[in-house]
Amino acid sequence: MTATKEPLGQKVQKQVSDLVDKTQGSQAWNSIFRPGSIFRKGYTDSPRNRSYVIMNSVLYHLHPVKVKRHAVKVSYTLCLGGLSFFLFILLTVTGIFLMFFYTPSAAAAWEDIYSLQTAVTFGLLVRNMHRWAAHLMVLSVFLHMARVFYHGAYKAPREFNWVIGVMLLQFTLLLSFTGYLLPWDQLALWAVTVGTNMMGYTPVFGEQVRFVLLGGVEIGTTTLLRWYVLHVLMLPFVTVIFMAIHFWRVRKDGGISGPL
Repeated sequence: MTATKEPLGQKVQKQVSDLVDKTQGSQAWNSIFRPGSIFRKGYTDSPRNRSYVIMNSVLYHLHPVKVKRHAVKVSYTLCLGGLSFFLFILLTVTGIFLMFFYTPSAAAAWEDIYSLQTAVTFGLLVRNMHRWAAHLMVLSVFLHMARVFYHGAYKAPREFNWVIGVMLLQFTLLLSFTGYLLPWDQLALWAVTVGTNMMGYTPVFGEQVRFVLLGGVEIGTTTLLRWYVLHVLMLPFVTVIFMAIHFWRVRKDGGISGPL
């Protein structure tokens, strides 16, 4: 009898498979990827193990184990929550681009915006994307909350998540307002004047709040710098935290798609 020679392709495939199995069985691999992740093997196909895989995977955990048939219809939620989150991501990306060409100074802010629109490649496009995405996010968040309200999805056990949603609406409006001031044109100057004067009438701490937001007793470079920090750092950071809580409670409270 003559021994048949193993084809080269099968030999290479076997070596690659052995290398993958050895890598996934190593201590380093197991310390990085938890049991049940998409990179772990050896689980039999059962409802319990499917749930175990999803609950231990960051990517899979974004989606529920089971959903009702009517809950996947676009007409049920109108995808307004996902659209709001997508617009927030778009605003973050375009905002980082704009930060490279903007100086938060009363003497340079408007000139930077003008040069961004006229001298920077795709500058006008990115700025318009940022501006219109901000308008659309305000609209989508408002419509999302209206959909939740009229469908009764704020009822028990989702009352706390409804409060988180109201806070997210407020942060969205504050992000839109603070971004409106950054071009530092006449519209921005009058907007910050009206806004800080309104806050100045807050009982007990009104004058102190107005002084902190202005950075002094009158509008100037310090005012622009403080609103810039609010727009690009503080408000986005707090918004991300509240969004994480909001998404987590959506999973734990059984979703936002209609009353129980």
